[in-house]
Amino acid sequence: LTPPPKPAEPAPAAPTTASAVSLHNRAGAGCPIFTARVIRGVQVGPSPAWMVSALESIGQRPINNVVDVTNFVAAEFGQPTHVFDLGTLLHGAGGTPGIVVRAARRGERLSLLDGRDITLRNGELVIADGPEGERPISLAGIMGGALTQVTSVTTDVLLEAATWNPVTIRNGARRLGIRTEASHRFERIVDARTVDAAAARAADLIVQLAGGEVLRGSLIDGQPPRPRTSVSLRVARAAQVLGLSHSAGKITGILTSLGIEVAPGADGALTCMIPVHRPDLAREIDLIEEIARTAGLDALSIHETVPVRISAPQPSEAASRLLAGVLAGLGFFETVTFSFVTSKQAGAFMPVGADGTHDDGFKSVSVLAESRKADPVLRPSLLPSLLACRAVNQHGGASAIGGVRLFELAATFGQNAEGRLIESRKLALIADADQALGATAHDRRQAAVRLLRGALEQIVTALGGAARDREALRITPGPPGSPDSASGFEPGAWGHVELGNSRIGRIGLVSPSASALFDLAAPLAAAEVELAPLLALFPPRANVSQLPEFPGIERDLSLVVDEPVRWEQVSALVQSLGLERLESTGYVGTFRGQQIGAGKKSLTLRLRFRDPERTLRHEEVDPTVARLVEAASRELHAELRK
Repeated sequence: LTPPPKPAEPAPAAPTTASAVSLHNRAGAGCPIFTARVIRGVQVGPSPAWMVSALESIGQRPINNVVDVTNFVAAEFGQPTHVFDLGTLLHGAGGTPGIVVRAARRGERLSLLDGRDITLRNGELVIADGPEGERPISLAGIMGGALTQVTSVTTDVLLEAATWNPVTIRNGARRLGIRTEASHRFERIVDARTVDAAAARAADLIVQLAGGEVLRGSLIDGQPPRPRTSVSLRVARAAQVLGLSHSAGKITGILTSLGIEVAPGADGALTCMIPVHRPDLAREIDLIEEIARTAGLDALSIHETVPVRISAPQPSEAASRLLAGVLAGLGFFETVTFSFVTSKQAGAFMPVGADGTHDDGFKSVSVLAESRKADPVLRPSLLPSLLACRAVNQHGGASAIGGVRLFELAATFGQNAEGRLIESRKLALIADADQALGATAHDRRQAAVRLLRGALEQIVTALGGAARDREALRITPGPPGSPDSASGFEPGAWGHVELGNSRIGRIGLVSPSASALFDLAAPLAAAEVELAPLLALFPPRANVSQLPEFPGIERDLSLVVDEPVRWEQVSALVQSLGLERLESTGYVGTFRGQQIGAGKKSLTLRLRFRDPERTLRHEEVDPTVARLVEAASRELHAELRK
């Protein structure tokens, strides 16, 4: 009997990269992706003439056919690569050469390709070998090491291509004083989608120029790259921008010549797949620019007239401009300041409740900072920013007739009891209180507060028009409270600002303790209100009425009242009486002096009477005025100043 034939021996499996080398990427975000390929049987020697010429044309010095390929591919793809002599790598735990990407350890030494010996610290990244990656062999993203460089006796090489964190590379290169072509590129972000294509191109060129065999597969450790970018291009839009009547086929041909894959899209648009080496092509207008560049700028038609589309400003923007114009006309300078203040400055002007005490449900928003001394928070009020600006002007010797006046329109920030962030736009004003008109320091401070109130009243009139008179804005005195209850304002010298039935802000004299935080010695008046209620008054509405046919009669009354009596009380009293034929009531002024007496002041108001059907006589108005004086004496303990 004939014995059965022996089974054929199976063909040996083709070697793979995974069987020849191991890879561990322990750099985390410092190395998003690291790839390795192995090429065996290379013959290192001089590069061919075309390679030498290509490298010299870009200022590169030829070294050998293997290293020159990596420099060539870096210029071609914008993706640096590096080759290691595989025979010089220490073996890892699996018995094969092992590569470990990790952070440098303080005090490690590394010899670089240029002959320098450097000392590493914790900040840099290195490529290391050995069972645990204990020996650094390359300064990652910057320069390779001398121990594993490719030489004339090298036969097997490991080709790596990776991406690195730009900040890490920049800091390491700057500290070590090393600037290379690779570090220059990695500092500016290399697209991870080019890694595999650049590595494949480099491996192919090495085989072409130095021979050898590329082992099957590659090792990849890291995050997968993002998918290729797709951009939609409208043919009509390209024609509108360029003035060229190119067809879709013509545009497709131009883009295809640039390596862009073009396919028909929805609504007649072209769907363009951007090549990985062109990250600059991210928008439709970028593709239109490429069409113009390829077709030639001389082909673009020149129009002597350019259409310009002008849109009307939004109502809120127009109202803000009007508001700023009113304040500028009153002598206020607008400031633009940073949103950060210190926690102490923020704490001095925290929001308050109706009783003048701090609102416990409102907290400031802290900001992370490298220095604890900075202690920045997002400002809960604009007043700290304005006071800091006034301090700069004070130290610089800035002054103005009547005192410096500043305002700002900006956002404030905070968080409520639930931790929800709150952003609110506000208007803040400050004015010097020691240079206002007045015979005494008290008079000057009161005049500064009245100046700010008058500015707010003019804003209300300008935004709301004549139909919204000054009575729409009221000041309700705040409770005296404790020294810190007014939150930045002097106790007994501040009040709530009300518009209609809503409380929108505060006004008064800045407390000495708050001023001291900014090294301000001179007294200041300040006001801060919510911006939204003011802007809601816009657009202004006119109060249209028929011109009077008959002259009116004006009477000025000076009422001597106690110091605490406010103009609002006098105005409210006049309105409550319903005086016959009274057309309007206006504030004229306040007088204090020895003639009046201590604790007293004289409020002068102007009454206008008119009859729509005939001319009034003074005798008809006298009883009405007498009735007002009697009511003021009874309700306000006022006396008519003779």
